[in-house]
Amino acid sequence: MSIHESGEDYLESILKLKQSLGQVRSIDIVGELGYSKPSVSIAMKRLRESGYIEMAQDGYITLTESGQQVAERIYGRHQALTSFFVALGVSKETAAADACKVEHDLSEETFQKLCQHAEQHLRFTMPKGDSTDQ
Repeated sequence: MSIHESGEDYLESILKLKQSLGQVRSIDIVGELGYSKPSVSIAMKRLRESGYIEMAQDGYITLTESGQQVAERIYGRHQALTSFFVALGVSKETAAADACKVEHDLSEETFQKLCQHAEQHLRFTMPKGDSTDQ
């Protein structure tokens, strides 16, 4: 099942909000991403219909297994790329913003080579796992 970059961003935000708040509602996503309530509502409907999230009667959102996998992959890439850019001397704020732009489009091959390069030449291990072990 294919997912667009915006869907990945929503899933990543749900994961991060779940970690910080414990429970996630659409309004939390509105606050996190700065999108309008109708836009978030439409996105949640699409993610639910695609099997990436479930919504309880009380409005709380949970990631399905496939949603969790996508969210962890994207968030893990974001963290790894941010660390890599910071190690290169980029400010943390710029590194995080650039990582957000790159995390979706970088091939798995290139991402793995960046991780290997960082470990060999920058002498640090880039986080490769999911966000729950970091």
